[in-house]
Amino acid sequence: MPENLPTAPPPTTLSRSALERGLGRAAELQAQGGDDDSGALTEAQLIDLAKEVGLSPENVREALAEERSRIELAPDTTAGVSLLGGATVQAARTVPGDLARVITGLDQWMQRTESLQVMRRYPDQLTWEARQDFLSAIRRTLRVGGRVFTLAVATDVHGVVAAAGGGRTHVRLVANFSTTRGQRVTAAIVASVAGVLVGVPLFWMAMNANLPLAAVLALVPALAVPMAAISLVRRQYRVLLARAKVSLEQALDKLEYGDAPHRGI
Repeated sequence: MPENLPTAPPPTTLSRSALERGLGRAAELQAQGGDDDSGALTEAQLIDLAKEVGLSPENVREALAEERSRIELAPDTTAGVSLLGGATVQAARTVPGDLARVITGLDQWMQRTESLQVMRRYPDQLTWEARQDFLSAIRRTLRVGGRVFTLAVATDVHGVVAAAGGGRTHVRLVANFSTTRGQRVTAAIVASVAGVLVGVPLFWMAMNANLPLAAVLALVPALAVPMAAISLVRRQYRVLLARAKVSLEQALDKLEYGDAPHRGI
């Protein structure tokens, strides 16, 4: 056998992270190429492919469940975004239990613990809103059980569940505070306008009376009140969202750990 024949190069190996990046980039290129869904894979085929490249089927099923539970939110272009920030809070987790058990437990928690009621119901989704009856209002006002019932001031709370395989379910919760945010933006604007309406006339009168020091002091309401109002409203709104995040996580804690004690917020 001739000795000058080229030898085959050693096989190229890829790390797990490089492999995942490569698969993700290939999917992007296929999408950019305008390929239709004629070559789409079923979940079983995708799991088989994952096995071939060394990915855990359990992780693939969980990733697919996360994708099925993804909620597409419309772009938020209102003035409230720049003033206070986003209007939604999310929490997601994979918990033990089948779809029926998880969605039933989630509904019970929201109604009994968060003072909510079902607004819309689907096989794998639920949307809640605050209870409007008199007893529920009293319960929230008195903070029965030591809870603040933060989710009760949300416009709505949406929950989506998706089977993750192995007796597990992925849950995604989204609380929407667009109405509350709008109310707080309005309050900040009203306070700011009030400060201007008080300060500007006083400034004008002081200038006409040739009282420069009084004129400067007259500008304090026009400048300080808007700044203080916006700062206060922004701080309170961020606290509200933080509490809402904890409330959503507590609902997931209940699904994952059962009747473990929780603290009121």
